[in-house]
Amino acid sequence: MSLPHAILTALLEKPSSGLELTRRFDKSIGYFWSATHQQIYRELGKLEAEGLIRTLPSEQPARGQKKSYEVLPAGRAELARWTAAAQDPKPLRDTLLLRLRAAAVVGTAGLGADLRRHLELHRRQLTEYQEIEQRDFPPDRDAPEDRLRHLVLRAGIDLETFWTQWLTHALTEFDDLPDAG
Repeated sequence: MSLPHAILTALLEKPSSGLELTRRFDKSIGYFWSATHQQIYRELGKLEAEGLIRTLPSEQPARGQKKSYEVLPAGRAELARWTAAAQDPKPLRDTLLLRLRAAAVVGTAGLGADLRRHLELHRRQLTEYQEIEQRDFPPDRDAPEDRLRHLVLRAGIDLETFWTQWLTHALTEFDDLPDAG
């Protein structure tokens, strides 16, 4: 149920077309809540039908022209309600961890290379997040909204740090196994 709220957040930050939202998702919200172009457009239609957003009037109406959307007061109220509501943490569901558990009963063939691949992917993501932090969050940028956005980024940095450390440890353990290869 969070995609509509991700879209409301993005539109409150800046009214946008569906294409602009997709591009912004790829560069920000998509790091922790991904959505396809089709999912975004489908949700925009639902949000508009529910009276939470509206299409901005076009200066020159034309067939095929991109629509831009903005959040209505009801949409802001829904986002505020959702933000304030208590939610339990979601249990971790990770295919790699399940595959490691399965390897205990079927063998480790192919798993070592994939652990190394995962480690490289997490290292790249960590580097990207650290570059964003350097670029977008200098020490003097401490407005409340900046501090909250920085907290979200720090969560990404801390998670990627965890995964790189854990995968490094896992590879050490894995390489010591008699049938690892």
